[in-house]
Amino acid sequence: MDSAYASHIPVAVIQHTNLIPGSPTFRKGTPPWELHDDVKRSQFDIVIEKNFTGSFTGTGLEKWLKDRSITSITIAGYMTQMCCDTTARQAFHLGYSVNFLSDATGTPSITNSAGSISDADLHRATLITQQMRFSRVVQTDEWIKSI
Repeated sequence: MDSAYASHIPVAVIQHTNLIPGSPTFRKGTPPWELHDDVKRSQFDIVIEKNFTGSFTGTGLEKWLKDRSITSITIAGYMTQMCCDTTARQAFHLGYSVNFLSDATGTPSITNSAGSISDADLHRATLITQQMRFSRVVQTDEWIKSI
């Protein structure tokens, strides 16, 4: 975030708010919903609240990008296989060039009725899929050198 901002690249912070009643995650006003301290300390241009996995769904993100003639976005955040993946796919479908920072996204291990997968395997599988079609997957230091 700091390198982008220092290079005069607009920075949008997307904050997820879960609207599902009783949900234990991302409930507005709870500590897990708050922006991470590192994000709060960084400089950014806008905070956009979202309620779905994709950052373009029901938000003003696309208008904000178009108003600034932005044609390329860079994805960093949490969770790799949900919000980051969905946002990257939406951006690709809308015609944006997408960079996906492999070491600035993350996910937990997941177990549900479909099975279990480790955080490392899920992260790697998402990155491989992103690189196949939707994004240029790069590490943060490589991306910083390119800006």
